[in-house]
Amino acid sequence: MVETVQKGGTGRRGKAIGISIAAAVGGFLFGFDSSVINGAVDALGAHFQLGSFLSGFVVSIALLGCAVGAWYAGRLADSWGRRRVMVLGAAMFVISSVGSALAFSVPDLLVWRVIGGLGIGIASVIAPAYISEVAPAAGRGALGSLQQLAITIGQLVVLSSNKGLAGAAGGASRELWLGMPAWRWMFLVGVVPALVYGVLAYLIPESPRFLVLKGKLGEAATVLGRVTGEADPDAKAEEIAETLRNEHRSTFRDIRGPRFGLHPLVWVGIIMAAFQQLVGINAIFYYSTTLWKSVGFSESDSFTTSVITAGVNVVMTVVSMLFVDRIGRRKLLTIGSLGMFASLLLTAIAFSQQMGSGSDVSLPGAAGPLALIGANAFVVFFALSWGPILWIMLAEMFPNRMRAMALAIGTAANWIFNFIVTFAFEPMTSEVGLSWLYGAFAFFALLSFFFVLRKVPETKQRELESMTGETYQRAG
Repeated sequence: MVETVQKGGTGRRGKAIGISIAAAVGGFLFGFDSSVINGAVDALGAHFQLGSFLSGFVVSIALLGCAVGAWYAGRLADSWGRRRVMVLGAAMFVISSVGSALAFSVPDLLVWRVIGGLGIGIASVIAPAYISEVAPAAGRGALGSLQQLAITIGQLVVLSSNKGLAGAAGGASRELWLGMPAWRWMFLVGVVPALVYGVLAYLIPESPRFLVLKGKLGEAATVLGRVTGEADPDAKAEEIAETLRNEHRSTFRDIRGPRFGLHPLVWVGIIMAAFQQLVGINAIFYYSTTLWKSVGFSESDSFTTSVITAGVNVVMTVVSMLFVDRIGRRKLLTIGSLGMFASLLLTAIAFSQQMGSGSDVSLPGAAGPLALIGANAFVVFFALSWGPILWIMLAEMFPNRMRAMALAIGTAANWIFNFIVTFAFEPMTSEVGLSWLYGAFAFFALLSFFFVLRKVPETKQRELESMTGETYQRAG
């Protein structure tokens, strides 16, 4: 297979990369829409007079929409096709962006946030699934990482956009253009990438596995030959058809097992999805601007710090892409777990030195720089490992008979734990303090290390049709 890809020429490799990039624009919207709230949360709180509980709910309610979108995305994709579902996700992004920008009350803002969450949930499933289905095995890890790279770029772009809009207005709550404050424009900017995503979804070819599922073997072979450089695309299409003939539509029956009703490998996916959130990554990306303001940074400096953190995330995701198919998934995950543990522990120690309370707090002496170093080191190790590799693993580690259902369950679990951490972060900051919270994140990072060693299979350079679930037995 590696030889085939190498002999396929630059043109075919370029097509596979180009198509994967187009699909990954959904990840860009994922990062953009999920982080746009970062710069707007304080202004929203002041405008709608939100307390800490309701403020956390406004931030996190989109994540419940994400869980629902992720749950139904796979089923819709098998019925409508990958491309049509991508267009649906783009439409939801447009509606959410416009609605949130023009929101006049808390209830309607919550509705628009949920609609945006549905779009994010759809993108979080469809993009990695589509990329895994069009990418050759030898490069699937790197191409699959495009989803996480696009998420990080979306986060960087929206945080930079937020900083620019707030700076132009003199503050997120200040009026900018057409009588609207800057925070409303932060949401409205999201219409542009959403429209781009919708157009690109029309231009890319349909997934060969979906075409085979619908009995269109000739079209599937054409896509395989044109995109992946298969030496015998007709034979490959027949191989895919054979795996589908031996299976049936993914249902709960396919994922049943002896442990609490689910197959052990499905539990591996759920627990991995939970760990990715329980280490606290979105405490950084949803609340970083508020977080740094709370310990004495100015609004402008807080925006700048958030942009720097997002930039670090992008760079390290690129590094992960370069090594994931060489080093392997499991080794990068273990490196990431240990690095996150150490950096989160450093951050917890720094925040233990916090002085003051309410709006008058600060990190004295070396504690401020240590907190910045720890937080950014955490992002480095997360972006190197758990950020991109979770999505790669969820898209490729399950047998075909359970892949659609297991991917939906794993992704929905990720969004549910994202909701729990995000919703709890702001009130828990007031109740127990940042030091204890970051200490808890460090604890989960350490647990994730031992979990990977014992339970996570290696899927490097394996064809999707060869995933039978037996790799779990060897890893476990």
